[in-house]
Amino acid sequence: MGMGKETRDRIAKRAAQELKNGMAVNLGIGIPTKVADYVPEGIQVVFHAENGILSAGGAPIPGEEDAFLCNAGGYPITIHRGASYCDSAIAFAMIRRGCIDITILGALEVSERGDLANWIVPGKRVAGIGGAMELAQKAKKVIVLMNHVNRNGESKVKKQCDLPLTAVACVKLIITEMAVMEVSEQGLILKEVMLPYTVEEVVRHTEAALLIPENIAYIP
Repeated sequence: MGMGKETRDRIAKRAAQELKNGMAVNLGIGIPTKVADYVPEGIQVVFHAENGILSAGGAPIPGEEDAFLCNAGGYPITIHRGASYCDSAIAFAMIRRGCIDITILGALEVSERGDLANWIVPGKRVAGIGGAMELAQKAKKVIVLMNHVNRNGESKVKKQCDLPLTAVACVKLIITEMAVMEVSEQGLILKEVMLPYTVEEVVRHTEAALLIPENIAYIP
């Protein structure tokens, strides 16, 4: 089930609230790329891309794209003053060394214990796993942005993933058009609900068990 630009922007804006000064941040393909457009005022982070860019910026103004400047997904980006370039081997070495504070990725499924499936649907063509496997394992925090349900209306927040895993127990925060959920040792905690959805609707559309705190924040 797809979502409109306004909803995608809303998810990206909420994800940007997780950014803190001085962080090195990697953004996956899809909704995560839009996070760069919503960095809170006063917060300075360094966006990392696997194709060899440090200090990437948001999307360019339409008509001002540079054909030679793109992110790992091939989409046009800008760069900040002081940005630097390297080859992909060095870019991946930064990931493997554990230098990435947060990676924000899309997903096909996430389990209640934080297992991530985001690289292949069996029987369908795929370009490759890219940097997802290493980012999911090595980044200090993994945040997933995705639709709450799939095209068939089935929950993508599951008790156990059905699709091949990218990494095990790696996801810390899940943000969808319905809710914000935190993976904890106690279970999956419903932290925030995106209006106009209700707690009851989120629970009904979530296969995984949710822990419901007394005070839940509502995002307008």
